[in-house]
Amino acid sequence: MKNIILLFFSFVLISSCSSTSEEVAVDQSEVGTWRLIEVLTDPGDGSGTFQPVVSSKTVTFETNGTVRCLGNLCNLSITSSPQTTGTYSRNTRSITTSNCNQLQLTYEITADELIINYPFIETCKSKYVRIQ
Repeated sequence: MKNIILLFFSFVLISSCSSTSEEVAVDQSEVGTWRLIEVLTDPGDGSGTFQPVVSSKTVTFETNGTVRCLGNLCNLSITSSPQTTGTYSRNTRSITTSNCNQLQLTYEITADELIINYPFIETCKSKYVRIQ
């Protein structure tokens, strides 16, 4: 009986370690540099769609929890100045900027696309593609 209990706890321990490794890999998905490719602004009736933009605006997520934007992360501007900085949380998928009165943004990642959601009354989003 002791051997069965020991075997069971060994299995649980090994299983929990392997899932922790998988979670770390998922948590690192935002790390890197992303370039702005599209913006979405909804006029208030739900008909808004992503529109392509030509921009050199980038967002870089560092492994230490900081985020840097070559451009204004406070709004949907497509220009690459001024620089915006802040921090991000992997747990809540949120960005808190230090340049925009502590504006908190949320983000989502699918494959090699990053979408930043702005907390405005109407739906506003920026779509980025991974470049590094």
